[in-house]
This record gives sequence, structure tokens and C-alpha cells, in this order.
Amino acid sequence: MFRETLYMTRRGAAPRARDPQRGGEAAGGEETPLLRGIFQIGKRSCDVVLSARQLRWSPIQPESRGGDSNMNLPCKEEFVEMKDIFSVKLKRRRFVGQKKGGVLLGITVFVCLKKENKLKDSAINFNNVSEDHCHSWFRCLKEILNGSTNVLAHTLHGINHAVTATLHIIMGYIQPVDICTFSSPSKLLRFGFSAMFGFGARTLALAEKHRWMPSNQRRDFAVIKTLASLKPEECELSFLPLKNSLQGSQENVTKVQWHTIQGHFLNVSIMAIPCLCSMAPRGLAPNTRLNNGSMALIVVRNTSRAEFIKHLKRYASVKNQFNFPFVETYAVQEVKVQPRTKIGCNTEENVYLHATSAEGNYPWNIDGDLMEEASEVHYIVQEKNSCQVE
Repeated sequence: MFRETLYMTRRGAAPRARDPQRGGEAAGGEETPLLRGIFQIGKRSCDVVLSARQLRWSPIQPESRGGDSNMNLPCKEEFVEMKDIFSVKLKRRRFVGQKKGGVLLGITVFVCLKKENKLKDSAINFNNVSEDHCHSWFRCLKEILNGSTNVLAHTLHGINHAVTATLHIIMGYIQPVDICTFSSPSKLLRFGFSAMFGFGARTLALAEKHRWMPSNQRRDFAVIKTLASLKPEECELSFLPLKNSLQGSQENVTKVQWHTIQGHFLNVSIMAIPCLCSMAPRGLAPNTRLNNGSMALIVVRNTSRAEFIKHLKRYASVKNQFNFPFVETYAVQEVKVQPRTKIGCNTEENVYLHATSAEGNYPWNIDGDLMEEASEVHYIVQEKNSCQVE
């Protein structure tokens, strides 16, 4: 259903020394470690910690003659963002001509280095001769790196295949694509192609809290758990309809005004591209085009759990997923989403399922990335400044 749209990854830059403030946040428990173990990096034995967003390591302090660790030695912690890792493999020693097997030496992680505006690949070796230890780390790293679903590439090429997208880039084939700005009243939050509020965001938030699970199990768990506690979000939606979508005289077309709807919504989707994926072959927003300056606003009002599941199942079929009385669709240029803050939660899980944290933030699913924002979020499609994406 929605699950394959919830996970999209990006690739980027290089390992670097940890910023003191960021290091403090990580040490303060911002992210629960998925794995922790000992590897040799270079000539030093290091304490390595893997979380959903970072792989970080620091040299292990030597012990003094008295048997106590020397706490006065400086400890330089380094890290690499998981979004900056593009591959991982098991490192083995093989004889000449040997193609399989070999003595396991550890794990190699491949990243991209950015230096003077040039990208260079780099490899970091995490050495450990334990088969079980290395295989568990390798599986966990691959879980984080894989299936993600690149909805943008799938939308442009009709297939989720990295080699196809890469060859298009090499051959110089360019496709203009509309992009959206997502902003709060005080700042620009980010650029992107799609956003979800409500069910799609709460499912992602819950899945991110259970990164210790295998990816398929984690996604299924998050969907089922969110459906089991399905409750709507109260909010106000203001939107500017697309000019050429209005019927009437030219005089009426030029007088486009903001429309406002209020109520309890199970899910709100805002998409500038059709968002094709294997679970939605027609796309999450099949009537949207790549570069016509429009966004699809899809509003699912409060209904029974059974009817909402019927709506979700329609995404995997050829039937119209919007042909329900509780689903509304609009072609728009701008959208403002203003949640109504709730006070109090009954259980710990409701903190994520009802999207209200201690700070009053709501989760938002922006291109499969979890973002939290307490105030109104404003979406604008950038038609004239469309980006060129392969």
C-alpha cells in the first residue's frame, strides 16, 4: 500500500570528524544504536556504533599499568552518514584466480568524498575475522541501504532500476521535473517532490522507532500497528487551485482565490509527480504530470478502518483508488496544512501514532524522510524553476 513510498534514500558525501554539538546529541540518546562492536580501523581498535542514520567510531582507550583506562587521552570520534554510503561488501583474502570464498577479513564501506566541488569515492575498512560478527553487521547495513524505493526514478523511467537511471545520466538524457518548496512561517524546510501528513507520516515515524527490525518486518509492523490504532488528525487545509483546472470565462480564471476546508483527516498527500512504485503501478497520484506546474492534493477524510483499507488496496489494482465518498482530490498550485494541536496521550505508542510529541511536533513524510514540525507547513510548486532529474 503506502509502505514502499515511505522509504526513499539519497547518497552523498564523506566521513568527517564529529562536530562537538552533534556528538553530544548522539551521545545523549537521540538515536538508539542498532549494533555496537569492535573493529580494527587502520592500526587502531575502535568502538563502532551503527544507528539508522549514522555509522560512527572512536579509538578504544588503552589501559594504564594499574589496569584502569586512561581517561585523559583525547578520543577523536568520526562518523559517516548512512545517506552518504552507497555500497557495502564483505572483505576477503583470496588466492590468484579464486572467485568465491576466501578468508574473511571484515567489512568494507564505500562512500563519496567531496573535495573542491569534485566527488571521489572512498573505502573504509572495518576489520574483524569473526564470521558471525561481520555477517550480522553486513546484513544490518544492507537492510538500511536496500529496497528503499526510488519513486522519482521509477516515475521517470517506468522501472525501479538503478542501472537504467545511471545510463540515462551518462547518455545526457534530461527530463525537467517540477519540485516543491516546503516551508514553515519562519523558514524554508526543504525541497522535495511529495509529502504526506497523517497515516503516511505516522507509519513512517513508527517504523523509524523500530529500526532494529528487518526492513520488511519493520514496514509491515508499522502499517499494521498504525491501522490498528487508526485515528484522524484534525487540521485546516488551505489551497490555491490550479488556474487552468477551473472552468468558466477568462475573467473567472484570473480571479483564483484560496479555498479552505476543515475537518478530521486520516491522510493528506501532496505530490508534484505521479509517484509510481511496485505497490502502486498507476502511481499514488496518477493524474499528476511531471512538469506542468501543478500538485495533486489528495484528502482522505475520517471513515471506518474497513473502508480506509479498501482505499489502500485500490493502489495495487487497476481500479480508481479515489472513487470513495471520503476521498477528495484537487489540482493545486499551493497548499497550507495547519494541524490542530492535541493535548495528552493515552499510551507511549500514541506519541507516534497520534503524531504529538512532547514538544508538540507532528511527523511529516517528505519524500520518505521523517520531518517533525509543530506549525503550519506551506507547499509551493516551482514551475519556472523546475529541476532536471534523472
